[in-house]
Amino acid sequence: MKDEIRYFFSRMAERLWVKPLIVCLLSIAIAFVAQWVDQFQIFQEAPEVNTESIKMLLKVISASMLVMAVFAVGSMLAAYQSASSSATPRAFTLVVSDDVSQNALSTFIGAFIFSIVAQVALMNGYYEKAGRFILFIITILVFALVIISFIRWVDGIARLGRLSTTITKVEKAAWEALRRRKEKPFLGGVKTENQTDGLPVFTTTVGYIQRIDMDALQTAAKNGEIQVEVATLPGAFVTPNRPLAYIKGYRKDSEDAVEATSIAKAFCIGSNRTFDDDPRFGIITLSEIASRALSPAVNDPGTAIEITGIFVRLFTDLAQETSESEQPSVEYDRVAVPEITLDDLFGDAFNAMARDGAGTIEVVIRMLKGLATLTSIDNGHMEKAAFESARLVIAHAEKALTTSIDIARLRAVSEFVRSSDSGASSAVDS
Repeated sequence: MKDEIRYFFSRMAERLWVKPLIVCLLSIAIAFVAQWVDQFQIFQEAPEVNTESIKMLLKVISASMLVMAVFAVGSMLAAYQSASSSATPRAFTLVVSDDVSQNALSTFIGAFIFSIVAQVALMNGYYEKAGRFILFIITILVFALVIISFIRWVDGIARLGRLSTTITKVEKAAWEALRRRKEKPFLGGVKTENQTDGLPVFTTTVGYIQRIDMDALQTAAKNGEIQVEVATLPGAFVTPNRPLAYIKGYRKDSEDAVEATSIAKAFCIGSNRTFDDDPRFGIITLSEIASRALSPAVNDPGTAIEITGIFVRLFTDLAQETSESEQPSVEYDRVAVPEITLDDLFGDAFNAMARDGAGTIEVVIRMLKGLATLTSIDNGHMEKAAFESARLVIAHAEKALTTSIDIARLRAVSEFVRSSDSGASSAVDS
C-alpha cells in the first residue's frame, strides 16, 4: 500500500493542474468560512471593518494574480524547454515536478479565485460584522502568502532550467530508486532461481513496465496455490511476445487463464519509463546528459567530469549501504524476482561516456580515477564491474587518442588495471 501511494503521488506531481485545482477548491471554501463565523456570538464583538477597504484589497489581488499566473506559466515553460534542450528530455518529468514552481502557480491562481468569490459575496451583503472582520484578516494573510510565494518562486525559477539544477534532481531521483531497491533487492519477494521454467504470462500492451504490484502477485499466487517468477523488472520494454512472468506449480485446467490474467494486470505498463521503481533509468539519464555534453555541438567536458563524480558517489554510497544493511526481509514468499546486477548499472553509467569521451583525455582520466576508487571498495562484485568498465574506457581511448603525450597519460593513469590483469595472469599460471 505504501508503494502504491508513493507511485500515485509521484504521477500526480507530474500533472501541472492537480495542485492549482486543489488550491482553487480550498480558496472557494475559505471565502465562505468568513460568513460561517457570523453564526457565533463570541465573534460579534469583533472590530468594525470598512467594506471599501476589503474591496480595495480584493480588487488589487484579482487584478494582479491572473497576470502573475500567466507570467508564471510562461516562465515555467521556458525553464522546461531549457532543461530539455540543455540536459535530456528524459529529465522533463523531474523538472515539471518542482514543488516551488507548482506551489507558486497554485498560490497565484488560488488567490485570484478567492478574490473573485469574496468580492461577489461581499457586494451582495453575504457577510455581517464578524464575517467582514474575518474576511479582512484572511485577505491580509492571502496577500502575505502571495508575496512570500512570489519571492521564493523568483529564486527558484532562476535555477529551475539550469543544467546543474537538472543534474541535481536526476541524481536525487536515481539515489532514491537505488536506495529503495537496496532495501528490497527482490521487491520484497525471494530471489529467482530459474525464471524460464513454468507457464509464461504475456501482455497485450507494448510499453515500459513502470511498476509491479507485488501485493497483487502474492494474492494471485496464494489463491491459485502457485509460485510466480517475475521475468521483467520495472524499466523493461515489453511486447506481446515477451513473457512478464512464469507460473510454477500451475494446473492444466481452465483456472490457468484466470491466474495468468490476474498476474498480467499486476504489471503497470506505460509509454515512458519512470524514476520511482527503475534505478537504471536515473543512471541512464545522467549518462545521457554527459553524452550530450560531450557532443561536438556542446563541447562541455566539465559536465561529463561532474557526472563521473556523481556516479562514483552513487556507487560508493550503494556499497556502503550494502555492507551495513541486514538480510532483506521477505514479504511475498510466493513471488520470485531477479536482482539488478552491478554489471548492468556500471554499463548504464560508463558505456556511453567511454565511447563519447574517448577522445577527450580529461574525461578519460576522470573516469579511470573514479573507477580506480571503486575498485578499492571492499565489495567483490563492484570491484569486478569497475575493472570491466575501466577496460572498456581504456579500449575506446586507445583508439581515439592520437598524440603521444595523451597516450602516455592514459597509460600512467590506467596502471591499476594493468597491475590487476598481471596479478590475475600470475595467479592463473601458478
